[in-house]
Amino acid sequence: SGLIGRSWAMVFAAGGFKVKLYDIAQQQLTSALENIRKQMKELEESGFLKGALSAEQQLALISICTDLKAAVEGATFIQECTPENLELKKKIFSQLDLLVGDNVILSSSTSCLLPSKLFTGLKHVKQCIVSHPVNPPYFVPLVEIVPHPETDPSTTERTYALMKKIGQSPVKLNREIEGFVLNRLQYAVISEAWRLVGEGVVSPTDLDLVMSDGLGMRYAFIGPLETMHLNAEGISNYCERYRDGMRRVLNTFGPVPEFSGEIEQKINQAMSEKIPVVPKVLDARRKWRDECLTGLSKLKKQMKSD
Repeated sequence: SGLIGRSWAMVFAAGGFKVKLYDIAQQQLTSALENIRKQMKELEESGFLKGALSAEQQLALISICTDLKAAVEGATFIQECTPENLELKKKIFSQLDLLVGDNVILSSSTSCLLPSKLFTGLKHVKQCIVSHPVNPPYFVPLVEIVPHPETDPSTTERTYALMKKIGQSPVKLNREIEGFVLNRLQYAVISEAWRLVGEGVVSPTDLDLVMSDGLGMRYAFIGPLETMHLNAEGISNYCERYRDGMRRVLNTFGPVPEFSGEIEQKINQAMSEKIPVVPKVLDARRKWRDECLTGLSKLKKQMKSD
């Protein structure tokens, strides 16, 4: 019932599904439900609430539970959202494995643990899959669906269909790979950003501006491959024009950074001056980010329907 679990609960309820939110601490669940209520009311007032149901109708679909067996009773889909700790996740899946039948999908929110490390040895391994959301899933619809080598194709298809039904944007990975796809792309950008700042080419704040007011603007609507396609007379023409230049630049990229030491201090100082590391300030900035994402999501929806 942490940040990701609460967000998933809201997404499923918005899709009209009954949700049981499970955690080991009653107080944690009570505050999670209060937080969901507050968020839903605010979203409804600002016209950004997802789904066809009112906030009250969606809230009525969410209940809380501290007993795992009672929580999963009657469930068709279980989304695990425990902290990114392999042993903890394996423990919860081994408990779920004893409780579920042959038709329940066991899904993990993990952002970097490979399905083969999470699910190996489980009796219901064919029903196990990773559904990696982007934080926060309520405002960013992408979900990476990553099968275990033994996942049944029907588990992948059912998970994909469910994500589509609740308004997310699922993508299917054909096989597992470290970091999946989103984090591999994200880490490539972070890595070069770190090198450019470290080599004194650009300041941390200007580096972020290159993304937010440059690349990020078009990437909000189209991906890097379509960008190539449109920036020339198709992909083949783009490669013909820019192949040599791309290879020349890519060959100048340095080694993988350590993400520590002087450069870490430099970037930390710049970011902390912009957004002080104080819970109240960070929360306000996150709220602003989520409002921006909500507005962008609404715009994208509107542009698709046009």
